[in-house]
Amino acid sequence: MASPTSEVTVLIPTLLRPLIGNRSTVPVSAASAVPLARLLDDLHEGYPVFARRIRDETGALRRYVNVYVDGEDVRRLEGLSTPVPPGAEVMIVQSVAGG
Repeated sequence: MASPTSEVTVLIPTLLRPLIGNRSTVPVSAASAVPLARLLDDLHEGYPVFARRIRDETGALRRYVNVYVDGEDVRRLEGLSTPVPPGAEVMIVQSVAGG
């Protein structure tokens, strides 16, 4: 019987890829469910500019950044406290405005 994956796959939007090594996906280790905030802390380690584009000075998600865990908007769940289980897919979406 196959064991569940112990990684979370984070999908990186095109505009942010240069800030995280030009990667479209980043695996993050997760042996058990962790809060989204902790997963982002692990992801941001070594990429401070990327981190500042996702969260503001208080640690909250920036207004124009949406994060989905397995297709569910975390703002409609538990925000940064949303549990992210091993094998989940986290998608970061940065809104682009124009005029």
